[in-house]
Amino acid sequence: MKESSISGNKKVVICISGMTGSGKSTVARRIAEKYGLDYFSGGNAMRALAQEEGYNSEVNGWWESGEGLEFLKQRMNDPTFDRRIDEKLVELGKKGNVVLDSWTVPWLLDDGFKVWLESSETVRAQRVVKRDNISFEEALAALKEKDAQTRQIYKNLYGFDLGLDLSPFNLVLTTDDLEPDEVFYAVALVTDRLVFGKQWPTTS
Repeated sequence: MKESSISGNKKVVICISGMTGSGKSTVARRIAEKYGLDYFSGGNAMRALAQEEGYNSEVNGWWESGEGLEFLKQRMNDPTFDRRIDEKLVELGKKGNVVLDSWTVPWLLDDGFKVWLESSETVRAQRVVKRDNISFEEALAALKEKDAQTRQIYKNLYGFDLGLDLSPFNLVLTTDDLEPDEVFYAVALVTDRLVFGKQWPTTS
């Protein structure tokens, strides 16, 4: 259920981040719906750019496919793709009233409430197996390669260590033992308190 939580001229910016399979996109969409905020995904925007380059990026599990990993290599050689997306994300963040599903914004934008969803490599691979209907071995190998190349792209571009440097984040939540609803409620509880100043009822 959508809540009208923005009052006055307050501009709300919430950034949700985490490695592939951490659940960040699911949480980001639900948080945007809960608070009546716009939602923008850096990953979706990058898929659109990949399509422009001739890739079939709309299929499920594309990022972990051979073609998706090939596009990662192209991005390593040409930072234009990432800079275009990141400039748009920062622009949207400065306008406010948005939830950004992004790997880069927490480092590139000073303002905003920033959440990192931490999840182990094994659990993330298991989630990719369910999502993309591939073997665990395939999922794990693809994640390892994707994680390494993505980290290198942002290290080269901006100098931060994705998934290792958590200093920009207001909330770091480990999701391995949590169901998607539990992750959402945990993030919403802290968001209510720190972003909107709400108090949740306590039980004795």
